[in-house]
Amino acid sequence: MEERHHPETPSAPISLRTPPRPRAMAALAGASLALGSNAAQVRSFSASGVQGWRAGAPSQITARLPALRSSFLAKPVVARGSEFNPLLGVSSLKNVKSVNVGRRVASPVCMASASDSAGENVPEAAKEKTEEAKGFLAKNPALVTGFFFFAWYFLNVIFNIMNKKIYNYFPYPYFVSAIHLAVGVIYCLISWMLGYPKRAPIDGHLFKMLIPVSICHALGHVMTNVSFAAVAVSFTHTIKALEPFFSAAASQFILGQQIPLALWASLTPIVLGVSMASMTELSFNWKGFISAMIANVGFTYRNIYSKKAMTGMDSTNLYAYISIISLALCIPPAIIVEGPALINGGFSAAIAKVGMNKFLSDLFWVGMFYHLYNQLANNTLERVAPLTHAVGNVLKRVFVIGFSIVVFGNKISTQTGIGTAIAIGGVALYSLIKARMEEQKRAKTA
Repeated sequence: MEERHHPETPSAPISLRTPPRPRAMAALAGASLALGSNAAQVRSFSASGVQGWRAGAPSQITARLPALRSSFLAKPVVARGSEFNPLLGVSSLKNVKSVNVGRRVASPVCMASASDSAGENVPEAAKEKTEEAKGFLAKNPALVTGFFFFAWYFLNVIFNIMNKKIYNYFPYPYFVSAIHLAVGVIYCLISWMLGYPKRAPIDGHLFKMLIPVSICHALGHVMTNVSFAAVAVSFTHTIKALEPFFSAAASQFILGQQIPLALWASLTPIVLGVSMASMTELSFNWKGFISAMIANVGFTYRNIYSKKAMTGMDSTNLYAYISIISLALCIPPAIIVEGPALINGGFSAAIAKVGMNKFLSDLFWVGMFYHLYNQLANNTLERVAPLTHAVGNVLKRVFVIGFSIVVFGNKISTQTGIGTAIAIGGVALYSLIKARMEEQKRAKTA
């Protein structure tokens, strides 16, 4: 008889007169039983799959199976995986999970061996939890969208309240506007360094297209803050409700786009409401009113130039680049207009009122809230239809006006309250009509 030693066990040899193919089949049968198969399964497998065996060969293999099983389980997981490769004839064990072997030992052994031999170090349990979390968010998109709206409203209200409180002891809107953008730019740079989000490349052509957008963004931002510092927050937002009127006028007379009569009609209550509120506003002054109107013009042109500069870049990276360019544009006016006053007592007076720590922390957090609420507004717009975003934007303005009146205790006359309500209602009507028109246009082009 020809003696052949089994390669995986150091024990006594198995005496077989078999060709190489039956020997390989016998080894496979032994490994299967080592993973939980019983002797009957191996005998059935050997009887049906191997021809030419001697009658005594299966019984000899069965006798050796307990020793084979013990030696196999005593080996490290990596070693078990390496033994499977030549037996199964594959280079990776990712398919082992589909093999129906005994569940008592086979599932954890096969999966661990496959993971180690293929170089996968992530535990299966962690993967399953991640997939479950993703599945929950995918099945409940309304919850995610609702969170975006809530965060957008919350950050916007907090920004407006904190911003006004700063102006009560530090009335330098040009400098504060630059701080808003500076904190946002630092946040964007750190996010890019961490890789979340990954920085999108920008070329010279896109940079030139973003310059007019950034100029209008900087103008609207600074003038809004000048108005915040001069009048009540609620009154500034009431004036800013006129922005749709400026947008429609620019589209009709500058871009040459035909504005439907229904859209023009919806602007009437906006103009009427703002006029009523302005006539009896207790905090009214021309500086606050004119600066808010200039802000409306700036943001209107920003929207026009943004449509011309439409790119495939995501909103987070696009807003980051606009913030960087806008910051560079805001620094010179802040130095020229308010620099001497700040040096001659502006900083020292603010620090004397609230202290250095509160002064610096207020500037930092108001900048963070400003950047995050604008970024969330853009992210929310990507998730919902124009109609939904239009309604959300109107409700946001109502929230800001209401909270500012409650927090600061601003006294408003009955006529101012009615005028503000009429203006907000007109904005809602305009937004609904415009959003429906855009949806119909998309449906025709689809």
